[in-house]
Amino acid sequence: MTLLAHAAEDPADSRTYLLNNGTAQRYHRALTESVDRVSATIAGTTRPFTGISVDGLTPTVAAVDLDAPLHDAAAALDELEEVYLRDAVYFHHPRYLAHLNCPVVIPALVGEAVLTAVNSSLDTWDQSAGGTLIERRLIDWTAGRIGLGASADGIFTSGGSQSNLQAMLLARDEACRRELAREGTPSDARLTDVLPRLRILTSECSHFSIRKAATLLGMGAEAVLTVPADDHKRMRADALADELARCRRDGLIPMAVVATAGTTDFGSIDPLPETAELCARYGAWMHVDAAYGCGLLVSRRRHLLDGIERADSVTVDYHKSFFQPVSSSAFLVRDRTTLRHVTYHADYLNPRRMAEQRIPNQVDKSIQTTRRFDALKLWLTLRIMGARAVGELFDEVIDRAADAWKLLHDDPRFDVVVEPSLSTLVFRYVPAGDADPELADRVNLHAREALFASGDAIVAGTKVDGRHYLKFTLLNPETTLEDIATVLDLIAEHAGTFLAAQPRPALSAH
Repeated sequence: MTLLAHAAEDPADSRTYLLNNGTAQRYHRALTESVDRVSATIAGTTRPFTGISVDGLTPTVAAVDLDAPLHDAAAALDELEEVYLRDAVYFHHPRYLAHLNCPVVIPALVGEAVLTAVNSSLDTWDQSAGGTLIERRLIDWTAGRIGLGASADGIFTSGGSQSNLQAMLLARDEACRRELAREGTPSDARLTDVLPRLRILTSECSHFSIRKAATLLGMGAEAVLTVPADDHKRMRADALADELARCRRDGLIPMAVVATAGTTDFGSIDPLPETAELCARYGAWMHVDAAYGCGLLVSRRRHLLDGIERADSVTVDYHKSFFQPVSSSAFLVRDRTTLRHVTYHADYLNPRRMAEQRIPNQVDKSIQTTRRFDALKLWLTLRIMGARAVGELFDEVIDRAADAWKLLHDDPRFDVVVEPSLSTLVFRYVPAGDADPELADRVNLHAREALFASGDAIVAGTKVDGRHYLKFTLLNPETTLEDIATVLDLIAEHAGTFLAAQPRPALSAH
């Protein structure tokens, strides 16, 4: 064996770990073994979680000496089984019913394997080439599904929170631009006057990232005005109209109205056509947070998004209702020129001359610089499965949620809040013959925690009118009505155990 050949197998030679033409076979072996391990784990999963506690798992992870490498992929995978795989939360299990985490489709996992190996960075053309064009094509495809028009554009993002932040940034700067265009006092003085008057209007059921965005943008959470929702948890158009009119009377500037197409808790869809009319009347930027509801774009229920085509910007999360691995999301705008508010040029990266030469650098419209080629996962999903197949999967979980609502509605052990538009159900266990809401809060908190600790199923929790409720989020077409009924029985069992342990009130001596 030559010295060079020996060095290629020597774990002390750090170059042997780099993926290149000389180590491609080593990469193939390591990846194949890891896929085999994960495949076996997924195939053998009998519960969504083992129920291990933080205190139970922390010592195992802490015991790993990161300064003593194993120099062996198989050994590292054995160790990973102990610190991660054995106790991971598995979203593919039909009794994982907690958050907006979906099982993922295999074509997207093929894309994930490709994009991580090639490792393109989507900030500039000279780091991605075809990757840039694929992302741009998918943005155009999504904009077409929304109906934003020929001037639309957008960018892939890390998720809905980032997309909502960029939407509020553009809305703020567009509002400032319009105000500063008015004749009168010097622009610097007027800008100082404009910023404190900007307001964002959104439903009481909207995502917390809207308030977070306002804070990050220096406006403060108080710049977000909460609009009441109706009995179906949709933003009330009449209340929105009243708030917009009040802003005008008080000299405030409604820079944006955020309508939600699929609230996190209730899956409710705000009245998009009415919101669009009000935004046009008051000159407010209309943003639609469709992070959850974007699956309707490929669904037989597309009509539920009617009015979204009039939005100035839209958030979509493919990693929710398109069954993509995290992360796979996008932010889209009706007018591509508004993306100029995040355009900055660096001589070493995207000098201005590149824009003049029409070289497509995606960093020109992103608040990120380095970005993964996450678009490839959606591209391969559409090329292998097709949009219709994705829509069928989303429709199936919506159908299942409708059946589950009937199950809950007819079960006297539970109180369900609202009939779902999408695939979430908010409900709570109601102790028989006891109207004490404090006790019901404790029962439901215990039932959720005990169920999680058992590992038999996972459900989410939230608050409604200050009270603790449980939540099913259905995103797995493999979840059956029987699975849901079993989980309800488990919740009732844990609740009953808790109630049985409560001290009985002392009997009166009389």
